[in-house]
Amino acid sequence: MFSTKLIPYFTTVKVWLSFLLFLMIVVDVRAQHQDHVLWYKEPAKNWNEALPVGNGRLGAMVFGDYNKETIQLNEESLWAGTKQDANADAAAKLPEIQALLIAGEIEKAAALSEKYLKSDPLRIRSYQSFGELQIDFANERYKPEQITDYRRELDIQSGIAAVQYQLNGVQYKREVFVSAPDNVIVIRLTADKPGKLTFRLSYGREQDATATPHSDKELRIQGQIADLPQKDAGEAGLHMKFAGLIRGVNKGGSLMATANSLFVKEADEVLFYFTAATDYNFSILNYDRTIDPFLRCQEIIDKVKNLPFEEAEKRHVMDHRTLFDRVVFNMGPPSMLPTDERLKMVKEGQLDLSLVSLYFQYGRYLLMGSSRAPGVLPANLQGIWNEDMNAPWSSDFHTNINIQMNYWPAEVCNLSETVIPFSNFISALREPGRVTARKTYNASGWTMNHLTDLFGRTAITDGVGWGTFPIAASWLVLHQWDHYLFTKDKEYLRKEAYPSMQEAAQFMLDYLVEDKNGNLVTAPSNSPENQYRMADGKQFMLTYGATMDVQIINELFHACVEAETILGQKSDFSDRLKNAMKKLPPVKISPRYNTIQEWIEDYEEVEPGHRHISHLFGLYPGKSINANNPEIFEAARRTIARRRFYNENEGNRMGSYTGWSRAWMINFYARLLDGDEAGKNVQELLAKTTLDNLFNTHPPFQIDGNFGGTAGIAEMLIQSHNDEVHLLPALPPTWATGEVKGLRVRNGLLVDMKWENGELIDATIYAKETKKVTVRYKNKVKTMKVTANKPLIVQL
Repeated sequence: MFSTKLIPYFTTVKVWLSFLLFLMIVVDVRAQHQDHVLWYKEPAKNWNEALPVGNGRLGAMVFGDYNKETIQLNEESLWAGTKQDANADAAAKLPEIQALLIAGEIEKAAALSEKYLKSDPLRIRSYQSFGELQIDFANERYKPEQITDYRRELDIQSGIAAVQYQLNGVQYKREVFVSAPDNVIVIRLTADKPGKLTFRLSYGREQDATATPHSDKELRIQGQIADLPQKDAGEAGLHMKFAGLIRGVNKGGSLMATANSLFVKEADEVLFYFTAATDYNFSILNYDRTIDPFLRCQEIIDKVKNLPFEEAEKRHVMDHRTLFDRVVFNMGPPSMLPTDERLKMVKEGQLDLSLVSLYFQYGRYLLMGSSRAPGVLPANLQGIWNEDMNAPWSSDFHTNINIQMNYWPAEVCNLSETVIPFSNFISALREPGRVTARKTYNASGWTMNHLTDLFGRTAITDGVGWGTFPIAASWLVLHQWDHYLFTKDKEYLRKEAYPSMQEAAQFMLDYLVEDKNGNLVTAPSNSPENQYRMADGKQFMLTYGATMDVQIINELFHACVEAETILGQKSDFSDRLKNAMKKLPPVKISPRYNTIQEWIEDYEEVEPGHRHISHLFGLYPGKSINANNPEIFEAARRTIARRRFYNENEGNRMGSYTGWSRAWMINFYARLLDGDEAGKNVQELLAKTTLDNLFNTHPPFQIDGNFGGTAGIAEMLIQSHNDEVHLLPALPPTWATGEVKGLRVRNGLLVDMKWENGELIDATIYAKETKKVTVRYKNKVKTMKVTANKPLIVQL
């Protein structure tokens, strides 16, 4: 206790003020830290409660059990299957199919399509788990009452998962992270008393792999996927090769490799470095027998085998925080409760604004962990984390919304680097996509359909009605265009983005045909995964001129014309695009429901509450539906209301929500400038489709809901798609006070904001180059000059 008896009054005041300031700093630092921590009082009972770490190439899920720790492993390129040309040779039959569709002979068109458009093989095989590490501590199982001070946590600001507890008077701790600089998974076990670490670390996989000692302190993993016969999934055989290497370093006691394990006895501290590799070669979108995956592992481990833990941790944290700390988002003091208890309270109807900001940052964290160098592939349906040999939907790259949603938060949330694997993948798909364009659709340029895998499949997949989605490439390349708009990197536009965009647009110019009204339409196509009902009651997916197609083509053609202007290219291509745009059908409002029509005809929907709301692409992520056209803008609002009516009411439910569709709803309401409904849907996303480890669930787990939710929150705070920076466009009344720093907007700008009582009190804009910027806040609009590398304090 402090005594002030002999200290003069003035000094006493200074001391106490200093002490109070110190306490405030400590509390503030802890609060900031807590905002970035998921933590729990118990081990994970299943995979959906484990905590994810990753570096873009390697991923791990940490369970945190005190009897037997499980660390499930992933390597981004470990897929079943093999590269095959599955494209239907349908070019000669396409005109007949198109004519039937346009004439309204849907049943005949569908039958002909089933005969000639179906690919072979029809399906792909799955992304697979690499296996798991298990750490057994004893033959007996400790009871929960024997364990005290248990805490399992994931600090997303440092990218470190940790477990600590006391047992028999000893404090045990485990730390796990995946280092991007060193390309390894790092695992450290410690105890606060010497000689207390005795355990067996073993590797196991359900199939196709073995582990053996490589040296007295190293375990070697060798495997090759043996694909068994599977209907419609391509040839069986021995396909992808893979390998892993784990090296142990002990302080005190002993460590020895034996069978499939590393046995540790009476150590003080133990450190493991693990890496994995396959013989996949991204440059050819296939496995490559000239690659030795174990040699790759050796090269990686040799670089770190003498690296102290402290140095590895320092390198990892510095690299991780360089990305993570770019954005700060706070809306009040954090809760001190465990994350699962906080989520339970939200499910019971309580508001937890700090959990909203944690969820937002968690989305950024997951994108960093699943899409960045040293990885080369984009985030898949589960990011990079998958426990299965045959994952739901193969954990593939779905291109009819899911992979696109994965990258919605990337630019605005200041993680442009995460787009690079995605952009490179899009560009790599151009080569197989040219074959699909020519062989199946009788067109030049490139295209693909509703999903792909790491082998670059662009053929129709899973079925003709379901899988015919040749607009996918046009949608994908809009992400490359957006990357340019946010970064203003003209060389990227010239060398990477525009070539992909131009080829996708060329395909569309060739593919479009005139309908009975003289409009240019796509045929065949579908409105993703939805069905319509004809007057005779028959149901179909295959169609022509779907509203989403028209909106995407408009956005792409406009972007290509603008890109040619920026690059100073003069050709007749822009004129062809402009002429084609004049002949595209307009977005229509249904006379029956006063909503946006999903199809070119006012068909009845089979599921009016369907999870996909594809005909609102123009509202988000597109920009063609906006307040400048009030009639269409309000029709979009009614479209959402109708979807929700048939989805959220038990008495008349005709459809189903998924986590990602709820996330899309947040973005829609943000674009409608409806902060109240956007905020309610954030609450619903947490309450109804969020697991205890904050993974979003389809169900089952599907990561696009996380990314879409993060993007939606950002869209509520700032928008820049209409050639202006719109500050707090959709702030919910419940988000009364907060601050956000480091959000990116188009035209290469960064923005910081603070608000109190629902009103903006401070905004600052940063730019690398001097330029003019138009800023909007509520009904106030002002054009200002922002000077390079000098903050612009916004005054409206």
